[in-house]
Amino acid sequence: MFDFKKATERDSEFINSTWEKLDKKLCVIAERSRDKIPYTTIDGVHTDRAKEEICWWTNGFWGGLMWLMYIGTKNDTYKISAERNEEILDKAFETFWGLHHDVGFMWLLTAGVNYRLTGNEKSKVRTMYAANQLASRYNAVGEFIRAWNLDPCVTIIDSMMNIPLLYWASRELNEPRFKHIATKHADTTIQNHIRPDGSVKHICVYDPESGEYLENLAGQGYSVDSSWSRGQAWALHGFTLSYIHTGEKKYLDAAKKVAHYFIASVCGDYLPKADFRSPEEPVLYDSTASACAACGLLEIARNVPQYEGQMYYNAAIKLLKALDENCCNYSLDEDSVVGLGTERWTDAPDAIGKTANIPIIYGDYYFAEAIYKLKGFDLLFE
Repeated sequence: MFDFKKATERDSEFINSTWEKLDKKLCVIAERSRDKIPYTTIDGVHTDRAKEEICWWTNGFWGGLMWLMYIGTKNDTYKISAERNEEILDKAFETFWGLHHDVGFMWLLTAGVNYRLTGNEKSKVRTMYAANQLASRYNAVGEFIRAWNLDPCVTIIDSMMNIPLLYWASRELNEPRFKHIATKHADTTIQNHIRPDGSVKHICVYDPESGEYLENLAGQGYSVDSSWSRGQAWALHGFTLSYIHTGEKKYLDAAKKVAHYFIASVCGDYLPKADFRSPEEPVLYDSTASACAACGLLEIARNVPQYEGQMYYNAAIKLLKALDENCCNYSLDEDSVVGLGTERWTDAPDAIGKTANIPIIYGDYYFAEAIYKLKGFDLLFE
């Protein structure tokens, strides 16, 4: 297997200095944004999704960021903010219709980590409630987990990052049905979301009665036939996690197939465009795709032979160094770390500064998680 520790020793200066910069900034922001659920920033100040939309899909990333910084530093400032985020999220359980497939993002990174780290029974209940909510979205005929609550009946590639919540519940309860749902969904995703060249469809539409696959939609990419870069990252990372949880080689093979497409698409400057198959103008980057992909590439590297692993590791390091050099802001005067994130290509060209080329909380989360992994800290986030 790939010697992960030996590889990180060669890059220790970058890894350690980046972690120190993150800690120096985030320990200040942790206190300043303690009573918020951040999403982006306005004039350098975190917005608050707790006031705007408590069921918003990104509402677990701030708490997750606080937990990984706490584990890596043992600074109680982070722990207090993580626990506060979890408490605020309880309001989401009061509005059933607002919850959807992204409950993994919301609770596995927050309450799930709290329970595994501290044994907090209330956190366990929160995480199990979320897992049951996700399992309830399973269409047994089509063998997929429905993404959203409104028609049409769709799956989205993002769900691959949420099904680890089901693997966790299956182990915790010694109840295989959660794992069965997760693997059936993963199998359907391989069949319908991944193209032969390793590019990924964002949205697939199904008949809710027959479960028949009908078509795919553009979603947050440029077009139906394009390649939304964050979707690529969700896929390569998510299938790797399914491999880690199940040992099924088909998931690792799927992750590698998507990873090869991603690496080939960024290998110039290692700054991914928001869509790999979009017009040259306007130039829309998506730093969040880089950060998430780097996390997934590091996990692929851990799980393949030495010389194969080196390729994935090298790509991850190049992505992270490009982010650090071109996108990161370590000033204590502004709340976000990683800029140049893009929600979706479809708003272009009017999106720049609004939903494109902006800081987004999951960019901060996955960048910090990648550095956290390189530091060798406990993997409680998967």
